Amino acid sequence: MIVGLGHDVCDARRIEGALEHFGERFTKRVFTKIEWERCKNRIRCADCYARRFSAKEALAKALGTGFRRGVYWRDIGVINLPGGKPALQLSGGSLARLEELVPPEMEARLELSLTDDRNLAHAIVLISAVPKSCTEMAPSG
Repeated sequence: MIVGLGHDVCDARRIEGALEHFGERFTKRVFTKIEWERCKNRIRCADCYARRFSAKEALAKALGTGFRRGVYWRDIGVINLPGGKPALQLSGGSLARLEELVPPEMEARLELSLTDDRNLAHAIVLISAVPKSCTEMAPSG
C-alpha cells in the first residue's frame, strides 16, 4: 500500500550560492555528518549537496508535512548502501511522522531515486507500507 509520494527538483546553482554565502552555517543546518563527509571534497560539491537537498524535500512532501510538525532537515539523511544505491535514514520528527502514516500491523518501506542533469538534481521518494513478517507478529512465549 502506498502511503506517500514526493518529488523535487533542485538547481545546484542555488545550493552553490548558499554554500558561498552561508558556508558551514548552511551545511550544518541542513546536512548530516555522513552527507557532509560525502560531499565536502568533491570537485562539484554543490551537485552532491543538491541531490541530497532534493531527496530531503521529496521525503518531506511524501510525509505530507513539508518541514513542519517536527520534521527537520537533519532528521533526514541520505546514505549509500554497500552497492552504492541511495537510501534514506530517518530520525527524530521525520521518523515519528513516518510511524504515524503506517498502520500498526505494517512496516514502512522507503524507496529513493536520485538523478541529475546539468545543474538540476531530481529526487523521487515512495513510501509504502507492507505487512510485518510472521515472526514479528507471533506472540512471545
